[in-house]
Amino acid sequence: MNGEVNMNEIKAAPSTSGTDPKAVSRRTFIQSLGAIGVGAIFFSAGADKQARGQSVSTYIDSLSTEQLTAMYTDMLKIRLWETKIKDLALKGGFRGVAHLYVGEEAIAVGVCSALRQDDYIASTHRGHGHLIAKGGDLKLMLAEITHKATGYCKGYGGSLHITDMSLGILGMNGIVGASHLMGAGAAYGIKVKGTDQVVVSFGGDGSIQGSFFTSAANSAATYKLPWISIIENNQFQIWVRCSDVYGIKDLARRADGYGIEGRVVDGNDVLAVYDVAKYAVEKARAGRGPTVIECKTYRWYDHYGFQGSKIGRDGAFGLGYRSDQELREWMAKDPIPRFRRFLVNEKVLTEERADEVVQEVKQTVDDAAAFAEAQPVPKAVDGLLNVFAEGAVPLHKS
Repeated sequence: MNGEVNMNEIKAAPSTSGTDPKAVSRRTFIQSLGAIGVGAIFFSAGADKQARGQSVSTYIDSLSTEQLTAMYTDMLKIRLWETKIKDLALKGGFRGVAHLYVGEEAIAVGVCSALRQDDYIASTHRGHGHLIAKGGDLKLMLAEITHKATGYCKGYGGSLHITDMSLGILGMNGIVGASHLMGAGAAYGIKVKGTDQVVVSFGGDGSIQGSFFTSAANSAATYKLPWISIIENNQFQIWVRCSDVYGIKDLARRADGYGIEGRVVDGNDVLAVYDVAKYAVEKARAGRGPTVIECKTYRWYDHYGFQGSKIGRDGAFGLGYRSDQELREWMAKDPIPRFRRFLVNEKVLTEERADEVVQEVKQTVDDAAAFAEAQPVPKAVDGLLNVFAEGAVPLHKS
């Protein structure tokens, strides 16, 4: 095996569950697929008492055909957009870094599908997927990452600082764990305003330290803030394996020390993620406080950049800190064909319609790339803008 995967063929692999999916409900079928499944592990000394008696699933059966199709579409948007970024970079199409989200699509889509547009998210250096799942404009995002004047941040931010307040996107940033602090701060603002909005902060397995403990988690627990912390455990902190630096298997247990309910879920199962996120959102809206959700997943590419990757091929191979076999094993758990298999078996989509969705999304991503390529670069004088609240820095000739 050479590890090559053709993204032009996102096909549903045959079920290995031993169950005829046509004869079971959505809930039973998705349980048979998930390594951890819809029934997420949850634990905490301060866990919500109502949660302890909760059935395996209370939310996924209420999803409509349109919602399920939109979730599949958004997962494809993330995958194909990020793949486009990788291929553009390898062709020399733009300068700068990018932290790819490929392999983790089920988390962003599962969580953001449980939110309203006026809810907030605070993102990370690996945040493109979060923005797309929250409704971010693919054209403006691609224009920004290629440093064009018409991008989301006028070419100032590049990959790491895309923001869209109209969609509740508080922005990406490159400070590990800062997203949780931003999220808890926004949640405190909601508490003061008295609205029923919620805030989700995303962070990797390395983000549950520093400001997560000293301010975010402690304040959220103390004031019962409408804050949901998503820990995307993709197994590595840069190039260091998570298990080498943590003495616990389930990182959500860190919430226990603050009296916050912690849950662990299969991050490659979009419906499992949605189910636990929806529960946490409803809990937060009702004033019952924060939740920490750990999603077990894997990143297909290097920490940043494109080492070990090739144009037209999925995955980064030959990296010194992980084996190619490990990568292939996780790629075999690809959340997109897994969800497609579910949708086809549940007759939400036909194979033909699923293929059409793939082609439609590919066209959307290609259109975004064409748009970005045609946009102007910032003018040199634009570097003097956005320094003051109003106006620009005066330009003086020496």
